[in-house]
Amino acid sequence: MGVTYKYFGAPDGATAARVPISMRPEELGGDELGQGLYTKVKPETMAAMVLTGIEGIPPNKVPPLELVVLHPDYAVVRLPASVVDPLRKANEELLGAAAFIWSTVPDRRGPRDAFVIYRMLHEWQDFARRCDESGHQLYCLVWP
Repeated sequence: MGVTYKYFGAPDGATAARVPISMRPEELGGDELGQGLYTKVKPETMAAMVLTGIEGIPPNKVPPLELVVLHPDYAVVRLPASVVDPLRKANEELLGAAAFIWSTVPDRRGPRDAFVIYRMLHEWQDFARRCDESGHQLYCLVWP
């Protein structure tokens, strides 16, 4: 059984905590920002990808994410500004470098992964910008 991650925007933690929890991914509606982002990439991995690739922080120094809700069936975490701001402001060169750096992690497949990661970072960047423009923060809903 896999884990599903839905990245979404919310104005605050209280609103994020009220995300529907019993719904299947395809039943979760969009918010003002659209459908959000569904992915198999963990929020911790996303944070490490941004902070190591764009900010140059060693992987062992990547701070933990803020847990908003921990329930037996799901969790909601907030991606901190230290992750979202660099992603939102990164230029093409930084996104490309981050994708390349992350593609060199031992369990990755090299250049093929670099392109996939580059496209994914662009999607996250676009979503992070839309969140910021609407005054929302970036959260992730995690459930099996």
